[in-house]
Amino acid sequence: MTRKIFTLLSLVLVAAFVLGACTVPATQAPQAPAAPAATAAPKAPAATVAPVAAKVKIAWWHITTADDQKAVWQKLADEYMAAHPNVTIEITVLENEAFKTKMTTIMQSGQPPDIFQSWGGGTMNEYAKAGLLKDITANLDADSGAWRNTFSPGALGVYAYQGKNYGVPWDMGMVGFWYNKAMFSKAGIANPPKTWTELLDDVKKLQAAGITPIALGEGDKWPGAFWWEYLSVRVGGQAAFDAAQSRKGAFSDKAFADAGKKLQELIALKPFQDGFLGATWGDEATAMGNSKAAMDLMGQWAPGAFKDNSVDKKGIGDNLGWFPFPAVEGGAGAAADALGGGNGFALGKNAPAEAVDFAKYLTRAESQVQCAKVGFCVPVVKGGEAGLTDPMLKMVQTGAAAAKYYQLYYDQYLPPAMGSVVNDSVQGIFAGTLTPEKAAQALEDSAKKEMK
Repeated sequence: MTRKIFTLLSLVLVAAFVLGACTVPATQAPQAPAAPAATAAPKAPAATVAPVAAKVKIAWWHITTADDQKAVWQKLADEYMAAHPNVTIEITVLENEAFKTKMTTIMQSGQPPDIFQSWGGGTMNEYAKAGLLKDITANLDADSGAWRNTFSPGALGVYAYQGKNYGVPWDMGMVGFWYNKAMFSKAGIANPPKTWTELLDDVKKLQAAGITPIALGEGDKWPGAFWWEYLSVRVGGQAAFDAAQSRKGAFSDKAFADAGKKLQELIALKPFQDGFLGATWGDEATAMGNSKAAMDLMGQWAPGAFKDNSVDKKGIGDNLGWFPFPAVEGGAGAAADALGGGNGFALGKNAPAEAVDFAKYLTRAESQVQCAKVGFCVPVVKGGEAGLTDPMLKMVQTGAAAAKYYQLYYDQYLPPAMGSVVNDSVQGIFAGTLTPEKAAQALEDSAKKEMK
């Protein structure tokens, strides 16, 4: 009986404790009534899980086949993918001619790669007109032109068509004069010429010293075309070329004929080695590499060719110098304007935003330094020149970076048929079979057919 009473009392005490715990303590203020729905404070949003970035594939085609150079591109792609786990970069490496053949086919299909090798100019322009490329002008101009301002303006202009950019350069050299310092000294020439008149005077001084002034492989045609194209840049400037190319002017205009007349002034001095009209570029490099001529108008690849074609495989050594094409007195072109070419990337019409961002990564200064150290680019981005070790290439890079107007080789900028006409017509001036006026008219006749 006692145990039953004890159990009953225990149950009563537990119930009282539970009921007491459910009541508001006496010292606690009563709860305020709920605010009307219209004035109720907004609830904090529920916690959400950050969305996973969508998977993106970037198709990148390039033509850099040398193992050490190819490794640089692969390293940069790996770095980018590590920083962007949602991005996969699929690289296709093709030899130059195989690339051109395959690109023709894939462009006809209307599905270009996201990023691919481009030399700018005519072919790129045709792709742009066909709607096959992505306009990245806004990307270059974003953040007050942060990306655009890293490039030398002349080089970037090669990848623009009608004011819009469809690609960017990563390697741009320029044509200039390579010369033998010892031969100049022997002829009493203290400094390289800065004007066309001074160049003609130096030719005469070299001849007086028994030295062949200039090496030329005109049998290949394109080495001689450099002379007329550069003179056109100096005489007519960008305005003359733009007018002719846009068809507001003509390639038969006075500036182009006058460029041919200036070339005739040089030819009349007979400054080239014997047999230059049938010689090849290899013969030209051999003459320079073995100190058989004092000057050569050629691109940034020339020093390597001089070494390879010399008897001792050393070339000119420390006697090799470089200077830009001289100014032409009275010409409309600036002394810093450049003729040349190089390499870049164009972007396909369906390239995702990540492809544009990757192109930006490939053309940052740090990436340019890596390319320059391995020796397969003349940087076009400010700061990239820190990777150059060859003093000659540093001079070329400085010259190209200073150019506000950068003229791509005519046989790359113009339609292929016109490029052939340029080379043939200029050879006619060298051979004396065409007057400057007829050579210019031949180019204009081609333009009327090819540039409608």
